Amino acid sequence: MKISCWFTYNNLEELYFTGKTVVVIDVLRATTTIIAAFENGAKEIVPVNAIEFAMKATSGTFGGKTLLGGERNAKKIEGFNLGNSPLEYSADVVSGKSIVFFTTNGTKAIVKAKFADHLFIASFNNIAAVAKKLLELNLDFDIVCAGKNGGFSLEDAVCAGKLISEIMQKKDNVDLSDAALASVKLNDVFGIDFYKTLTECEHGKLLIENGFLDDLKYAANFNSSNLVPQFSGGSIKILEAQSS
Repeated sequence: MKISCWFTYNNLEELYFTGKTVVVIDVLRATTTIIAAFENGAKEIVPVNAIEFAMKATSGTFGGKTLLGGERNAKKIEGFNLGNSPLEYSADVVSGKSIVFFTTNGTKAIVKAKFADHLFIASFNNIAAVAKKLLELNLDFDIVCAGKNGGFSLEDAVCAGKLISEIMQKKDNVDLSDAALASVKLNDVFGIDFYKTLTECEHGKLLIENGFLDDLKYAANFNSSNLVPQFSGGSIKILEAQSS
């Protein structure tokens, strides 16, 4: 099994992902929030790579049960129902709903990889479930870190390293790209205490300044979810619920 890792999606072409198996990670906060929404009964999430696409969604879309969610520069977008805090996506708000979702980095990474054969969503919350699915598929795969504005994000790289480490504990003959190997080494150092890492990383500090400390606590909750969200046919849905 060959595992490749990319610390940003910016320099990758959409067609690169054709036929591949891909995992997208945006710990702070898109993929964490996506998982939270499904944990609370969301029907589907439609990621978009521009606010204009999200705004075109009307109340009649998806049977009148559509919410607009997302952020720009860590803040809720004017006119949207929800921001990008996983704590906003409670069952009373999202259960049975379709959510059109835009974020500064995460949804752009997902849309960039839309031609993949298998496209999974991961965060610290569902590492074991995603690792289990990847081991079942037994295919080469790419991890795409959303990063931050085209740059490196420590938390995404550590999460990628944790996912790879989970795979390597259960499978021999795993071949790592240089970036994949680097992410494993980063996890060895910064994966000891996820919450501490999230509070000390650049984007974590920004979120704390904006009043989202509780989001970091939620994002650091390792393996709290057994769900495997998968993008297919233009939307993200739950692939399956797996036992721990």
